[in-house]
Parts: sequence; structure tokens; C-alpha cells
Amino acid sequence: MELKELFLAQLDREAAASRKAVDRVPEGRSDWKPHEKSMELGKLASLSATMPGWLVLMIERDELNFDDPASEKFRTKPVTTRAGLLRLLEENVASARKALTGTTEEHLMKPWRLVMGGQVLLEQPRHEVITDTFSHLAHHRGQLTVYMRLLGASVPAIYGPSADEKD
Repeated sequence: MELKELFLAQLDREAAASRKAVDRVPEGRSDWKPHEKSMELGKLASLSATMPGWLVLMIERDELNFDDPASEKFRTKPVTTRAGLLRLLEENVASARKALTGTTEEHLMKPWRLVMGGQVLLEQPRHEVITDTFSHLAHHRGQLTVYMRLLGASVPAIYGPSADEKD
């Protein structure tokens, strides 16, 4: 099995899990956060909806340099409605699918970099960064479900049952 096939299957699984979580984000609470050091709900939900699109960056660009003003468009901006979050998720999943379908194994072995403040924060082969991105998405989606629980929203079953869903 090629890496891109593995990633496409993982994209399908993670998109389904993210769809379940994003679909239950309480509206009207975008500014809420459980602690002063925590991310706001709206930004966290938007991050969970946009992270699949990060794969496009990793495939189509050699680096993301946050020192470059043109990279500002890649910073997460809060979306306040559930419909907007779901639309954002679907757009990002579709663009990630297209990028993965069009890439090659050879390209996935090439290095990719993340730069900020004049420093290289990360430089790894693309396939490793993509793998880490899926883990990073699961982490933030997990945070999102904790926020949902604290706000009294129903928490979906994602990798197994939740207290609100047994299957």
C-alpha cells in the first residue's frame, strides 16, 4: 500500500470523527474557554475544522513561514456557526483529498519546514509531518470534546463509546 492510500483512508476516518464533534459545538459560546490560558471554543472548533487542510500546505508548499505576511491567511480564525464549521471542514477535507490523490510517494519523502521568528521549528519528511498532523488533529478534537462536556453539550462517540453514545 502506498503512503497516500494510507493517508486517504486516515483522512476519511478523521474527517468522520471531526464531523461528529464539530456538529455538536454549542453555538453562541465562541468566546468561552475553561481557563484563562486555554484557547477559546470558537478558535478550537475552527482549528479542528481546518486542520485537514494543512495537508495541502505540506504537499503543495515546501514550507510554511509565519514571518512571511502572505502566510497570515493560514492562521486559524474563529467561525461562530455550526453550519460554517461543517462547511469549513468539508472544504478542507476535499482539498486535502485532492492534494493527496495528486501527490507521489517520492514527493512525500521530501522535506517540509515550519518557520517562525527566523527559526526553523520543524523540518521533517512530508510523510512524517502528515502523520503528526493527524495526531495533532485528534489531540485538538479531544480538547474540543472536553469543552463540550464542560458546557453540557452531548459528546459524540469517536474512537469508542462516550457517556452520551454507547456505539
